[in-house]
Amino acid sequence: MELKIECIPTGEIIRVVNHDGDTMCPNCKNAPAIDGIRITMESALTARDRVGVQDFVLLENYTSEAAFIENLRKRFKENLIYTYIGSVLVSVNPYKELEIYSKQHMERYRGVSFYEVSPHIYAIADNSYRSLRTERKDQCILISGESGAGKTEASKKILQYYAVTCPASEQVETVKDRLLQSNPVLEAFGNAKTLRNDNSSRFGKYMDVQFDYKGAPVGGHILNYLLEKSRVVHQNHGERNFHIFYQLLEGGEEDLLRRLGLERNAQNYQYLVKGQCARVSSINDKSEWKIVRKALSVINFNDDDVEELLSIVASVLHLGNVQFAKDEQGNAQVTTENQIKYLARLLSVDSTVLRESLIHKKIIAKGEELNSPLNQEQAAYARDALAKAIYGRTFSWLVRKINKSLSYKGADMHSLGNASVIGLLDIYGFEVFQHNSFEQFCINYCNEKLQQLFIELTLKSEQEEYESEGIAWEPVQYFNNKIICDLVEEKYKGIISILDEECLRPGEATDWTFLEKLEDTVKNHPHFVTHKLGDQKTRKCLGREEFRLLHYAGEVNYSVKGFLDKNNDLLFRNLKEVMCNSGNPIVHQCFDRSELTDKKRPETAATQFKNSLAQLMEILMSKEPSYVRCIKPNDAKQAARFDEVLIRHQVKYLGLIENVRVRRAGFAYRRKYEIFLQRYKSLCPETWPNWDGRAMDGVAVLVKSLGYKPEEYKMGRTKIFIRFPKTLFATEDALEVRKQSIATFLQSRWRGYHQRQKFLHMKHSAIQIQSWWRGTVGRRKAAKRKWAVEVVRRFVKGFIYRNQPRCPENEYFLDYIRYSFLMTLHRNMPKSVLDQSWPVPPPSLREASELLREMCMKNMVWKYCRRISPEWKQQLEQKVVASEIFKDKKDNYPQSVPRLFLNTRLGNDEINTKILQQLENQALTYAVPVVKYDRKGYKPRRRQLLLSQNAAYLIEEAKLKQRIDYANLTGISVSSLSDNLFVLHVKCEDNKQKHQVYCRSR
Repeated sequence: MELKIECIPTGEIIRVVNHDGDTMCPNCKNAPAIDGIRITMESALTARDRVGVQDFVLLENYTSEAAFIENLRKRFKENLIYTYIGSVLVSVNPYKELEIYSKQHMERYRGVSFYEVSPHIYAIADNSYRSLRTERKDQCILISGESGAGKTEASKKILQYYAVTCPASEQVETVKDRLLQSNPVLEAFGNAKTLRNDNSSRFGKYMDVQFDYKGAPVGGHILNYLLEKSRVVHQNHGERNFHIFYQLLEGGEEDLLRRLGLERNAQNYQYLVKGQCARVSSINDKSEWKIVRKALSVINFNDDDVEELLSIVASVLHLGNVQFAKDEQGNAQVTTENQIKYLARLLSVDSTVLRESLIHKKIIAKGEELNSPLNQEQAAYARDALAKAIYGRTFSWLVRKINKSLSYKGADMHSLGNASVIGLLDIYGFEVFQHNSFEQFCINYCNEKLQQLFIELTLKSEQEEYESEGIAWEPVQYFNNKIICDLVEEKYKGIISILDEECLRPGEATDWTFLEKLEDTVKNHPHFVTHKLGDQKTRKCLGREEFRLLHYAGEVNYSVKGFLDKNNDLLFRNLKEVMCNSGNPIVHQCFDRSELTDKKRPETAATQFKNSLAQLMEILMSKEPSYVRCIKPNDAKQAARFDEVLIRHQVKYLGLIENVRVRRAGFAYRRKYEIFLQRYKSLCPETWPNWDGRAMDGVAVLVKSLGYKPEEYKMGRTKIFIRFPKTLFATEDALEVRKQSIATFLQSRWRGYHQRQKFLHMKHSAIQIQSWWRGTVGRRKAAKRKWAVEVVRRFVKGFIYRNQPRCPENEYFLDYIRYSFLMTLHRNMPKSVLDQSWPVPPPSLREASELLREMCMKNMVWKYCRRISPEWKQQLEQKVVASEIFKDKKDNYPQSVPRLFLNTRLGNDEINTKILQQLENQALTYAVPVVKYDRKGYKPRRRQLLLSQNAAYLIEEAKLKQRIDYANLTGISVSSLSDNLFVLHVKCEDNKQKHQVYCRSR
């Protein structure tokens, strides 16, 4: 048996094989439910003491900031980084990889009701997609949070979810790839390392993903907001310029860098060393370069486009290395001609004109255009302004180029007409630094507008839900930050209008005059204060060049230094002319020649941002919003570290407590009748196990059985509304008790049923095996009997025809006889050459038998001979000679045959040297000790018998006793007995020679 259980809060699917008793989730040690009961989001309430609640709306003390943060801490400690506030997702950056983004996880959230699974970014993505498909209304997902909180990663996860789960085709796959690959390109050109984040987005991005009528992504469009152009020319200590500069230097091919006039060392470029951290151990620029190059090809950049784009990037680096010096009149002069030549080549402009444009500006005097020399400081300003303008406009061109590659190109007008979009807003969060300038002012103004929109849409959706369900709407008290938005954007009286007025008015306008104008105009506003307007306590923490705004998220001090320059964002006219004449196609597109003839002053940076923000608000108001609030747990980017002070600050400026309060102003919990009844029907005997009537009636019976008080709940048209979390918690606790009892009952029943089914299965299997085996044995026996009958029949017939020539009737018998004889011969082969046994062959094999016997004997002889050693061979040869001499002549010869001949020969060392000297001319062939017997009395005497080529010698120690020439030897006699005697017979011509010599070998 296999149980499949979903564990909440971890969201893991636990598979238990051969389940016997309780099983715990390996990740959270949470006891699972019984098999067959799907655990929904509410099941996590039973684990709330350890891992908190999954929806902050269910907090008992919902107005307490401490309770909110403690719930966040509990979940973060258990790697539960996602929590809801109603339909708003709060995400805490874990600063480590979590195994919750696989394709299997995507499938779990695909098409599932929002509250049926644990909180996740995929749940937000899927809910927006299903609303788009079912309600045919455009959606948007607003992702906010400070730098390093994980906004960019959240938008990537959403795009990846759509890329995997949406319908696909060849064209759709291309669009998916381009949507995903646009991210690394925009990050390379728009992101940078800051003190708080190694990959901080330094621009706001809104992306529309376009879907056709089938629900497949078929296109997209990106809007960018307020690129931090000042970073191109200046970075704070510990920060870097935009990634693309370092990626190009680290990863660019040698040939490419040579063409661009660049060196691989970032320390050689002034715009890259302001922050004094060109190299960062946590960033692999070389690897990122490869990703960006691949991404550029995916989003339809050809080699020429890439070359032209990188030429602009390189030109910014060279521009930063242009240096100036004063001449005698105090006017600026260019001292780095090499950099001018590189710039002229990369931007395809005239080097002389470019040099002159950097040290002069055009002015109109008495209706005539004149070139006015710039001093050294002004020339540096013009250089930096040009660098910012080139990079900023190139970034905008890059976004337009990406939009062109993402635009819908389908020929099916029907699908185009029914297309819908999901917008993704990844924009900078509220920023409060030690030093806050114009960029932080615009960013925080944007967050004020988004907070205003967020509260309005949240209240609007709450009110619409109450009205649709027939529940009386109770007005909610909340902080309306419209007063702050008006302070910034109000026409004629707002800070932006005053800043524009100060930039445009004649006379000497400075940042100080702007601050003074602010103090005169908005001095009575409750959310504005300066050093001059503040009390004694305020003046201690507010500089004379600063003003303070009381935002919804807290107080922020802004330094007015640089406000006018950054708002004007001026580029001298002659530098614009040079860029308009550029031969680089991208630069030529970025600098429109119509700017030279347009007498209307261009809008300031703040006004442009205010207008684009107003357009963004219109876009968002036209769509159904979803929200993702990202939180950074610590500034050190360390996993498992929870900085409560930092998080409390983010909770405040994200307005999360305010959001919970708005959601809890009415009812904390609401669910459709069908879902509520399905979950809690086991708590009432009348609704368990099935309710046959309307779900609404069933819920009414259920809540009556549970003892709900009238003030604790309301019945809407399709939903039940529960006011207090404690009411829901009590119901959940009762459900848990009921679930355990049901689990125990079902487990016992299941075990009995399982064992019974197991027994029946085994019994059935045994019967099947037995019947199969009996059949197999019977078939084998029948086949064997049939074979035996056939063999006997053929054998009998063969025996009858055995004497006939070979024919079909006797061939089996004859073959068997041959086979039988050969097998008998095989078993009874002679074991040695002396073994004369041989089986009697049948008449038909007598000739073959004789041949085989002869071959066998020869083979045994051959094998025997191969085994004979030289010593043994010598013995045999001697035995043959002995046989020829003694066979049938000596009585004991047969007994002596098995005995081996002994080597009794004497060596030279055993013969006396005097004898050897006497016989020096005689070569001895044989020497042996003997016993010589006297003829009279046969007295034995020990002697040595020496044989040479001519004579035999009898030796007694050192004395030669007798020489017997072979010429005088007439014979040798031996007895027929076993006495070892032999007699040498000699001629009797010499009286000294005896007729006979009796000897016995020793």
